[in-house]
Amino acid sequence: MIQHRSRCAVFLAAALAVALAVVPQAALGQAESGAAPFDVATARALFPGTAEPRIERIEGEIPGWRVTTADGTLAGHAASTWETVGSLGYSGKPLDVLVAVGPDGVITGAALVAHNEPILTLGLSDADIARFVDGFAGVDLADPLASLAARDGAPDVIARATVTTGVIRDSILRSARILAIARGLVPGQGILRTGYQPKSAEELLASGALARGSVTMTEAAGIFAGAATPVPAGEGYFIDLWVALADPPAIGQNLLGEQQYTRIMGALGAGEVALFVATRGLDGHRGREWRRSGVFDRIGLVQDGRRFTFRAEDFTRIDKLALEDLPEFKERSIFQVPAAGFDPTAPFRVEVTATRSARQGGDLVLTMGVDYALPAEYVRAAPPEPPPLWQQSWESKRGRVIGVAVMLGVLTAIMFLQEPFVKRPRLWRGVRLGFLAVTLVWLGWGINGQLSVVQLVAFVHALLTGFRWETFLIEPVIFTLWAGVALGLLFLGRGVYCGWLCPFGALQELTNAAAQRFGVRQIAVPHALHERLWVIKYTLFVAILGLSFYSMKDALVLAEVEPFKTAISLRMMRAWPFVAFVLVLLAAGLFIERFYCRYLCPLGAALAIPAKLKVFDWLRRRPQCGRECRLCETKCTVGAIDPIGRINVNECVLCLRCQVIHHDAGTCPVLKRRARGAA
Repeated sequence: MIQHRSRCAVFLAAALAVALAVVPQAALGQAESGAAPFDVATARALFPGTAEPRIERIEGEIPGWRVTTADGTLAGHAASTWETVGSLGYSGKPLDVLVAVGPDGVITGAALVAHNEPILTLGLSDADIARFVDGFAGVDLADPLASLAARDGAPDVIARATVTTGVIRDSILRSARILAIARGLVPGQGILRTGYQPKSAEELLASGALARGSVTMTEAAGIFAGAATPVPAGEGYFIDLWVALADPPAIGQNLLGEQQYTRIMGALGAGEVALFVATRGLDGHRGREWRRSGVFDRIGLVQDGRRFTFRAEDFTRIDKLALEDLPEFKERSIFQVPAAGFDPTAPFRVEVTATRSARQGGDLVLTMGVDYALPAEYVRAAPPEPPPLWQQSWESKRGRVIGVAVMLGVLTAIMFLQEPFVKRPRLWRGVRLGFLAVTLVWLGWGINGQLSVVQLVAFVHALLTGFRWETFLIEPVIFTLWAGVALGLLFLGRGVYCGWLCPFGALQELTNAAAQRFGVRQIAVPHALHERLWVIKYTLFVAILGLSFYSMKDALVLAEVEPFKTAISLRMMRAWPFVAFVLVLLAAGLFIERFYCRYLCPLGAALAIPAKLKVFDWLRRRPQCGRECRLCETKCTVGAIDPIGRINVNECVLCLRCQVIHHDAGTCPVLKRRARGAA
């Protein structure tokens, strides 16, 4: 018997190894996906009313497509959620949606391009998901939360595909928002260009809106001590550098005056900002070489390791400043900073370099700089980003999560305090049937808390292709159940879920209990046959897992061996072949208790594999069990006790029936003999 079980363990380990070994290498890394197909027909669908769209592909940090009409009018921009935010579905594989945004910052349309989602088999079609995606047309990205709340019939996640539609929703809103901000269709975080208030130079310096740094003549003399033309030491400035971003009116208009400020702002290109630089002292920031080369080689702007230089066309000379409390500067300039790669709301540094020829040949270089960060009062907040759906789900389903946590707590108490519990057979019977009724009616039919092998396969794929917690957090009931099951596997084995928390398992046991009450005779499966039938469920699990690496669709077809979707999630509202399959299983379960759990359940097989690692074994046995007495073997509802009295943790559902017998002096033959001997 021991050798037989060892061979079974070796077989399962080898089968799993083979299933994983044959995984294509592409599946083991991050899923690869090119740009979603975008043609004229797609453009017409996403931009209604555009008869002859012209499409231009835009590469860069936020890739996508620019769509114009025949006369060149902008129809809007489109992007792929996979390219923009790397949207992954519940299966851990790319889930791609094309989303289009009009010039007014409103979503004009969305189209599902690709998915490989397991829960789309819950009686749903691609048309159902397509209708869900279409529902995002009309969302104003300037304030998507208010826009969704104000709309009648706003798209809500589909109850039977919560995770998939939740991922689609978040991907559409995030991608559309990023696209709209990047293309300037809605304002993102940037410079606040309104709200003029008179301020003095002292106030601008105190707030950080105007920054300065300097090098004295004495400091410069030390640096250029070996120069062919020495710099004399003294108290004056070699260079006194003043820097500010002139775009906020409270800064630029105060420095330049209203007329000059308006002229400077009007000359800026899209996304460009105006950098004010002024210097006084012996040296300046412009020099003379730029007049010949057209490039200002003495001054540069540095941000995040990138250096921006200025050309002659970026320069505007300022002859006079408006603030009277500013010193007299030698040079005053406005430089236009390009939009590409520069974030005016992030810190940066302006550097000025001075060079002198050395007496020994070569050059001596002095580089000084001023660090600048635009004060928060001049930064415009970005439009609100919709909170992740998983956060909303946990808030809206808080009561359900608490209910599941209470069930887990009660079950933990039953397991930890099982001895006083099983010593009272009537209490055990009542609590068990009551718990199973709650599992079936509330956990299963009520809040759809039925776990599936499909979820386990999706988890494996997610681990191999880019795991994201938020994907699994979208469905809080399922997440909480899996967390409880994981701890249960570690401490007690698979029976924590299979015997107490599985709605379909509860349905089988309750219907069998009713059948026995009406006198239905139970069939005892010979142990030799019983052991061999176990192979079916383990083979099914390995087959589903292995097949999923080649074709998730085919794996989902095979996963229909699970009756959970029909009996629990859809409450038997499904095509007749699926309903008939459930009825056949339940009918078999009237004669063989938990027939499906024993021989066909791939989820039970998957949970049984790590059950070998359980830490505790609180099911008590006696030396006489299996030798002098085999009563528990005949009473075990799933045949988890072998002829020599050992409990197989791979099959045990922790119903505690054997423990009731163990402590019942009126049932256990060993206790009966002891009682007679004592008498």
